[in-house]
Amino acid sequence: MPFDVDQIREQFPILSRTVHNKPLVYLDNAATTQKPQVVIDALVDYYTQCNANVHRGAHQLADEATRRYEAARDTLAQFIQANSRNEVIWTSGTTESINIVANGLAKLLKPSDQVLVTQMEHHANLVTWQQACKASGASLVVAPIDDNGELDIEQYLSLITTNTRLAALPHASNALGSLNPIAMLCAEIKKRTNNQAWVLIDGAQGIAHSRVNVQEIGCDFYAFSSHKIYGPTGIGVLWGKESLLEDWPVWQTGGEMIAEVSYSDAKWNTLPYRLEAGTPNIADAIAFGAAISWYAKLDLTAILAHEEKVLNYATQQAESFSGLTVIGSAKHKVPVLSFVMDRGHPADIGFILDRQGVAIRTGHHCAEPLMNRLNIPGTARASFAMYNTCEEVDVLFSALEKVKHMLA
Repeated sequence: MPFDVDQIREQFPILSRTVHNKPLVYLDNAATTQKPQVVIDALVDYYTQCNANVHRGAHQLADEATRRYEAARDTLAQFIQANSRNEVIWTSGTTESINIVANGLAKLLKPSDQVLVTQMEHHANLVTWQQACKASGASLVVAPIDDNGELDIEQYLSLITTNTRLAALPHASNALGSLNPIAMLCAEIKKRTNNQAWVLIDGAQGIAHSRVNVQEIGCDFYAFSSHKIYGPTGIGVLWGKESLLEDWPVWQTGGEMIAEVSYSDAKWNTLPYRLEAGTPNIADAIAFGAAISWYAKLDLTAILAHEEKVLNYATQQAESFSGLTVIGSAKHKVPVLSFVMDRGHPADIGFILDRQGVAIRTGHHCAEPLMNRLNIPGTARASFAMYNTCEEVDVLFSALEKVKHMLA
């Protein structure tokens, strides 16, 4: 059956609201997606039915909260095809997930080691490794992209050496949409380093726009956030191979992550709790589980085909729009359209679009070195989700006509 976008849209209450007396056209999904009613209901139900701390409470509410919280972990483990639920570590989001690995790596790297990243990194997958290399004396190596925003695969592979200790790369660029061949790259990294290098994938933009099977990808760590895939903010996952995580240097210390404590020393808990210090984000973890349960029931093939249709339509409109230049024309992309205009700073474009009810993102998108590589200060970015339509694309470009007129 064809993809029923109207039926999907009906499940997202916020899509029916207006902004500046205009129907909302929400095109900022790479920043955060909107939430279906089932996710909102899961949050409300937790706080009204079983609000309690998890794991050690000696009462029914705590038991109910614990069951829901750990069931969500099971849901996420199954969704990404983890070998074990112990490999799913709750975090506040992709950034904290990457920092857990980088913090441990800073203690494991030697001055002769190298960390390989790319020119298309989000700051979260760049600054973390800069700091780890500064702390350890290791070298940070940056693989180039071409003018289309695609990773230069030949150059990337040539930079892998026996000194490469970790390779960190995005599943997809948040600023350009470029989708990387991560399974092939993981295999090459492992082969060229004799399995001595770890691979971390920043999955923030990939999790909602591709089939994520961590076993097939072949990475060691995969980091992602709930709010990029229709769940709440403030919760995410670090997936890592159990054999690595069970000995990985702890990120934070405190309650929950300990097994035994004296006044002179402490012993850490087993996975997954050894990397989850303090009171967890219980409500949002439960709601994340609800989001994934909802999403997993949909036809992913149909979703991806619909998103590609909307992106292709938007790209065609952009290429025929005078005075507008698309930034990032990789052959394989997630549904992101970044652009600049001959007249008007991206911030001005975003302001005028907002007055027409169209929500986009402007600036360097936490990818300032990438913008410098492309010799631009930033872009206007329209990013699409399964609930967006070609009719909304028409609204976007109608509003851009007003931008062109006002900034002439």
